[in-house]
Amino acid sequence: MQTLIVTGGAGFIGSNFVRYLLGEYPSYRVIVLDALTYAGNLANLADVWKNPNFTFIKGDINDAPLVDNLAQNADAIINFAAESHNDRAIVDPERAIQANFHGVCVLLEAARKHKHSRFHQVSTDESYGTTDGIFREGDALEPNQPYSAAKAGGELMVRAYHQTFGLPTIVTRGSNTFGPYHYPEKIIPLFITNLIDDIPVPVYGDGMQVRDWMYVRDHCRGIDIALHQGTPGEVYNVGGENDRPNMEIVRLLLSILGKPESLIHHVKDRPGHDRRYSLDCTKMRGLGYVPESGRFQERLEETVAWYRANEAWWRDIKEKQHEYRQFMQQWYADRK
Repeated sequence: MQTLIVTGGAGFIGSNFVRYLLGEYPSYRVIVLDALTYAGNLANLADVWKNPNFTFIKGDINDAPLVDNLAQNADAIINFAAESHNDRAIVDPERAIQANFHGVCVLLEAARKHKHSRFHQVSTDESYGTTDGIFREGDALEPNQPYSAAKAGGELMVRAYHQTFGLPTIVTRGSNTFGPYHYPEKIIPLFITNLIDDIPVPVYGDGMQVRDWMYVRDHCRGIDIALHQGTPGEVYNVGGENDRPNMEIVRLLLSILGKPESLIHHVKDRPGHDRRYSLDCTKMRGLGYVPESGRFQERLEETVAWYRANEAWWRDIKEKQHEYRQFMQQWYADRK
């Protein structure tokens, strides 16, 4: 692999991975394809913009002629592009289907046609559904929401292209990820930025939903290892091995920011909300992946510090982006 297309590379995990990839592999040429929808942000790539091995193309993964044109000069596709927010997919399921399923089909066909050496689908632990135990790669996929159902469908098409056409594919199912450049609608960046301004934080239901939390650089390293060392056709869980209920996250953020518990505001839970995710990362550990689970609070403190130091980045979204304000007002009005 010398030329890699990174779709969704202007988003949160995608931009962090682009930065990681250019640092770890100076000989690689990285082409970012991103439609720059609400969460895509060129500011996320400002520090790599002048790298001679970096190219940005504005475009949609559903644009088959564009994807085909780019794929003929590349060796691999790493797909981060997605409608990534459960709440938005509940409001507009079709948008999630187009991005998380149909777009994957377009990318797969281009990779097959041009005989790519790798197609890497970045997926989610939400494809499994919910559990009282721990998810392993062979477990059934039982998604409960439009976002996760569309992601699971994309995964199955990736499997089909490997089984039918021999395309060398990899799927990674990542757990909840946090860190710099995270669009402020998910729990950690939303709550950090709200608390900085003494705005109450909306906690779904009792707040005891459990998630496996992973720092974004761990996620990037896991994708890198699976991309280069994984067995074609395989699925790999990439997690933080760091299961915590949402209320613990909220109270940690309150402590780090020195804010009172009176800012916690319990709201009506979202429909189909999964109660618990937990990943078994034994397969990834076999490839040498070791998450920094013991450094969670340190990484959370670093993330808070990043949002404090980069207020202009998130205020530009929260205060000036009409689409963001409109969605948040509409969604949380229904949660009262």
